[in-house]
Order: sequence, then structure tokens, then C-alpha cells
Amino acid sequence: MTGDRVRDSEPGAADRPAGGHGPVGNRDVWLIVPCFNEGTVIEDVLRSARETFPNIVAVDDGSADDSASAIHRAGAHLVRHPVNLGQGAAIQTGVEYARAQPGARYFVTFDADGQHQVKDVLAMVQRLRTEPVDIVVGTRFGRPRGENDQVPLIKRIVLRTVVMLSPRTRRLGLTDAHNGLRAFNRRVADELNLRMNGMSHASEFVELMDSHGWRVAEQPVTILYTDYSRAKGQSLINGVNIVADGLFHTRMRK
Repeated sequence: MTGDRVRDSEPGAADRPAGGHGPVGNRDVWLIVPCFNEGTVIEDVLRSARETFPNIVAVDDGSADDSASAIHRAGAHLVRHPVNLGQGAAIQTGVEYARAQPGARYFVTFDADGQHQVKDVLAMVQRLRTEPVDIVVGTRFGRPRGENDQVPLIKRIVLRTVVMLSPRTRRLGLTDAHNGLRAFNRRVADELNLRMNGMSHASEFVELMDSHGWRVAEQPVTILYTDYSRAKGQSLINGVNIVADGLFHTRMRK
């Protein structure tokens, strides 16, 4: 992982809620939450998620606002990048932190802006517990026709373009490879080594699924598009650039 990290807080077990579902209140699950200037929403997101998943590490990726303080208040583990390195770097840092914790078996990448739903995480983790899969990737396109209207038109165009331009994505049978909600087991966590620091890490994730032979499945999920999250959306050209970066990086790694 590129860049220095500061481990800022590690809440003790006595400070964590006893809620949650599944084996030992889901204490074998770690949520990894990359964060960059999400101070207005992240405290509520983390507090809500911790009612079900007490183990969360939020990586403050060089935020200029009060994100770190909000993470502290929510009671999550906090790791800080002194400068902004990008979402891929934040995810890699979070996974490295989580996989070093005793009892960690399952790992979930979870957005800081409130788009992802805990109920979807529960379903994805349950599949890891009961099915022969290593990683479950969320998809916005797995529901009956008409239920995908939640996805803004430009976003749908971006996502469909990504799949069209990525042979690996099609070979793996993925319909929404740039969905940031992913749940994976210990094997994936131990083998994960993201080198693309920015948003192009999503293409690299697909490459690693293919090259490592991870057993992949998709799970229909609901993404909440609020005014806040829409303001951060990617344009079509950004989506195409992500794929181009991913293809270039794949060639460089060979």
C-alpha cells in the first residue's frame, strides 16, 4: 500500500454494541469504509451499521473536514491517511487493518455516504457462510424489469459501458463490476493487493478476481441515491476513463 497511515483509534470491546445477527453477533465480519470529506453524513452511517456489524474500520483518506471526529463519535475504528491517496488506497489500508484483527473472517467494502444498505450486507455475508463462493459483488441490475429505475440514466450508461469494454467482467458474469458493495472471505482479504489508488481500483478488483480464480457471485442490492450522493456521481467519460486505466494497468502487470 502506498503512503503512510496513522492508526488513530481502536475502540475496546466494552464500547461496542452487542447487537447484530449471525454467529457471535457478526463479530467475525469487518466493514471497511473509505472516507473522504464525508463529515456531514458518516457518523449516522456508521452508527446505523454498527447496530448490526460492531466491527467497522473507517479510513479517513486525508479529509479536510471533520470526518475523523465524526468517525470517533460513531465508535468505529479509525485509520488516517495524512494526505488524500484515493479510494483504492483507502480500501487496501482498511483491509490490511481488518485482516490483522483476531477472529476476522469476512470483509465488506461499504460506502460512507449512505448509499449501501445493511440488509444487503447481511444477505451477502450469509451467502459467504453457506455457499461455495469467495466474493459476492453487489449488482444494481439483478432485480425484475422496472425496479432498476432507481439508477440515474447517466449512471446506467456508465455502468453498461464499463461492462461492454471489459472482457474480464463479461467472462466473470458480472453486470455491475463497479458496485462498491462487496463482501469477501479470508482468502480474498489475504490475497488482495490493490495498487491502483484511485477509482480505477474497481477494474483492478475485477482483474484480481479473474487472475486469482476467486469464486464470484452477484447479489441484487438497493443503492440509495440521495441529493447528497447524486452530487458526487461520475460522468460517462469518467467511467470510460476508469476502464481505460484498468486495461492499461492490466497490461503493465503482465
